[in-house]
Amino acid sequence: MKLLAVACLVAASVVSFAAQEVYKPGNGVTLPVVIKSVKPDYTPEAQAQRIQGTATLEVVVNTDGGVSDVKIVKSLDSMFGLDKQAVKAAEEWKFRPGTKDGKPVRVIVMVEMNFTLK
Repeated sequence: MKLLAVACLVAASVVSFAAQEVYKPGNGVTLPVVIKSVKPDYTPEAQAQRIQGTATLEVVVNTDGGVSDVKIVKSLDSMFGLDKQAVKAAEEWKFRPGTKDGKPVRVIVMVEMNFTLK
């Protein structure tokens, strides 16, 4: 049995975080660009249950291109570990950061992690 987990990036709505401002793409703020994506792993339990689908995550791309503040927006599976695997993979992604006025800024985006059994 082959396993396939795929991820894609989509834009999100604006959210305000503690001391540092976080922007949404648009209005002079550029969308971060994925440089390194990491596919989530299936857990043996989720594989045995034959769970397939998409987990949607909200992430903040920091000015260094790293990811923080990962949250599940649309759960696929909280019982057999796929949501946790999606978060773990998203935390390893790297981006060319979004910019505002030519300077890197923190930008909030949505990331979809797709889990497919073949």
